[in-house]
Amino acid sequence: MRVHLKIKTTNKIVPFDHQPLLTGTIHKWLGWNDKHGEVSLYSFSRLEGGKATISGLHFSSNAYFFISSTDETLIKKLIEGIQADPDMFHGLKVFEIIIQEDPDLSGRDLYYVASPVFIKRRVETDVDHILFNDPRADACLKETLLTKMEKVGLTDETLDIRFDKSYPNAGTKKVTYDGIHNRASWCPVIIEGKPETKLFAWNVGLGNSTGIGFGAIK
Repeated sequence: MRVHLKIKTTNKIVPFDHQPLLTGTIHKWLGWNDKHGEVSLYSFSRLEGGKATISGLHFSSNAYFFISSTDETLIKKLIEGIQADPDMFHGLKVFEIIIQEDPDLSGRDLYYVASPVFIKRRVETDVDHILFNDPRADACLKETLLTKMEKVGLTDETLDIRFDKSYPNAGTKKVTYDGIHNRASWCPVIIEGKPETKLFAWNVGLGNSTGIGFGAIK
C-alpha cells in the first residue's frame, strides 16, 4: 500500500541534505525513536516539487512524496501520526493524504526509481558503495530483496532483478546522511518474477537503507 502526501510550503529554502529530517519526521509519525539496523519493510521517495538553487531546494508551490509498505498496520499508524501532527520541517506541512491500493504488476517488469538505490557491502575493513554499472550490483540487488522476502516468508525461484543499464540517463547521486557521504544509483530496474514479488519490491524498495530514504521505486 502506498500513501501519497501533498505538502504546503512557505516559500523557504530546504537544505539539499534534508534526508535525515525527512526520516525523522516519518519516525515521529510512526512513534519510533530509532529503527536503524533493522530490515526495513517500507520505503519512501525523495521530496519532489522543489527547484535547485545555490543554497538548497526552493519550493514555490506544493511539495509531495510517497511512503509505501506491505504492512497495513504501519500505514494506518502513519496516517494517524500525520493527522495528529502534520508539521514536518522548514515550514513544510502535510495538507492532503491520498491512499493508493496495491496495483496489478503482473504485466510490468520495468520500474523507475523515486529515490536513489544504495548498495553497500563490507569488504574486509572497508565498506564499498556499489553502483549500477558494477558487475556485482545486480547480484547484490537480488540478495537484499531475497533477505527481505525471507523475513515475511515469501519465496520466488523465478526472480531476476537487474539495473537497466541501457537507460540513457542512468547515473549516480551523492547523498549526505548525518555527515556521511553515500554514492547511490539513479537508474531504472528490471524485475522479473511472480506478481507478488514485484509488488513486494514496489512497496519495500530496493537495495540497502530503504528505511532512511533510499531505493523507492515507482
